[in-house]
Amino acid sequence: MRITKQIEIPAHIQALIFDCDGTLVDSMPLHMQAWQAAFAQFDTSCDEDFLFSLKGMKEVEIVKTYNQKFGTRLDPGRVVKNKHRIFLKEIQNVKAIDVVAEIARHFYRKKPLAVVSGSLKTIVYKELKMVGLFNLFDVILTADDPFKPKPDPDIFLAAAKRLNINAEHCQVFEDGDPGLEAAKRAGMITTDVRLYI
Repeated sequence: MRITKQIEIPAHIQALIFDCDGTLVDSMPLHMQAWQAAFAQFDTSCDEDFLFSLKGMKEVEIVKTYNQKFGTRLDPGRVVKNKHRIFLKEIQNVKAIDVVAEIARHFYRKKPLAVVSGSLKTIVYKELKMVGLFNLFDVILTADDPFKPKPDPDIFLAAAKRLNINAEHCQVFEDGDPGLEAAKRAGMITTDVRLYI
């Protein structure tokens, strides 16, 4: 039996903001399988560790960054479209990450709650509905919203504004370095959930 540390919510925190993939929802293995399959359709193998290091960014930006790093010429829109098609075929297999999901469930109607994700709205909504968390959140922002992607802090600041809570009173739960950087740049308390799951 694995014993995890308790995630602390400081007394001054008034709102909680969660990433989705790899934070609330155990979907990263499925996302990585979909990336591999989408790259293969263009006769390209992908460096999974590099892709994993970019989690939290908009997917089109991930492909652009991949092209720059490895000198590939993949069409970001086409790769991402194929990746989504592959992922959605298996979305029923995603599960909640209980240690984080329980925090959202506990603070439902006690503190304002938001989701900030680099994935598309359709995918985030389906994932959250699949694991029974969708109705907990006051605000859900995704790659479809007009904000710069993580690690830029804009999307976190927008979530705080919509929750009507100052950034310094928000706590962010993330599993990706770009998201943690974005939240810190926004002046928010950060929790790296990788330390607890």
